[in-house]
Amino acid sequence: MKIVTQELIENKIYLLRGQKVMFDRDLAALYGVSTGNLNKAVKRKIKRFPEDFIFQINKTEHKSLVFQIGISKKGRGGTRFAPYAFTEHGIAMLSSVLNSERAIQVNIAIMRAFVRIRHLIDGNREFAQKLSQLQRKYEHHDYQIQRLFDEFRKLSLPVFKEKDVRVKGFDKKGD
Repeated sequence: MKIVTQELIENKIYLLRGQKVMFDRDLAALYGVSTGNLNKAVKRKIKRFPEDFIFQINKTEHKSLVFQIGISKKGRGGTRFAPYAFTEHGIAMLSSVLNSERAIQVNIAIMRAFVRIRHLIDGNREFAQKLSQLQRKYEHHDYQIQRLFDEFRKLSLPVFKEKDVRVKGFDKKGD
């Protein structure tokens, strides 16, 4: 059984249509089940998964995935269907569908990863706001102080910039 680390999970979280999501194939690998079995379990309890919990990516997004994150093309061992994307709420709901000990432990680890990402983003946002307040307070002071603020501002760039967690080619609204 492969050890599931926070880093492994965080590397499987993407920004798609303005939401942090994980794909069915990545979740299945973490839970130790096939993608088909994961999706069958979800479909058996589909009422638990409204559109804001799970959605199937569109053709444009799927095509971009083929090129960007290594999903192979149909006919080369790739998926026949576009993957499903699970939002944080959809992943939480998976715990009611997958009931093995591993599924429980993996689900807890995934929820912790989402919380950690949220805290990092929020903490960085607060730092940037405080820095802006200080800069406004001292804006008429000497050039050296302004340069210092500029350097701090460079440090306050978001920890998870959209381009870092976004699959290239996806837009926030979808197609």
